[in-house]
Amino acid sequence: MDGKDSKGGHLAAAAAGALAIDAPGEGLAALFQAHHRRVYQAAYRVTGNAADTEDVLGTVFLRLLRHGGTVEHPESYFHRAAVNVALDLIRSRSERGRVPLDDVAPSLPAAAHLQPDQQLAARELRACLRKGLGRLSPKAAELFTLRYFEGYSNPEIARLLGMSQITVSVSLHRSRRQLQRYLRQFVGAKP
Repeated sequence: MDGKDSKGGHLAAAAAGALAIDAPGEGLAALFQAHHRRVYQAAYRVTGNAADTEDVLGTVFLRLLRHGGTVEHPESYFHRAAVNVALDLIRSRSERGRVPLDDVAPSLPAAAHLQPDQQLAARELRACLRKGLGRLSPKAAELFTLRYFEGYSNPEIARLLGMSQITVSVSLHRSRRQLQRYLRQFVGAKP
């Protein structure tokens, strides 16, 4: 993230500056330097939008600043925080009943081998999947994101979140079924 040409980039830079000034010693600034890329990447995989991702990045570190700036397990904390804040952002949009396709389309890569109508259908399907994620419980959405967007295995997710592998597997199975039902409704509603 270079942050030179976007409002969100300035927010992230301001957050980094605030962390460096307000943190006791180098703790918060060091955490930002060590983990901002992880937060950005995890949030981008969920939101699919650079501006939203930078908002998530700023929010994660500003929340940490407000709560004292110390983290016991930084790698898992920052990953979970990024996913949760990104999912909150998606949920807030779906609660307002709008996620304009024009806002999502520029950030979604188009498959060059598809015809324009197929590209449009793929973008709509990705937007629908993001809305469906917003309908899952926070824990289920987090597990789904870790597994299918981040590529973690079930044992890795169980270790990262302090859960049993069977709980992770059952939750993922239920989430997939719920998302499949939601996507079927989406596809069935099309002419």
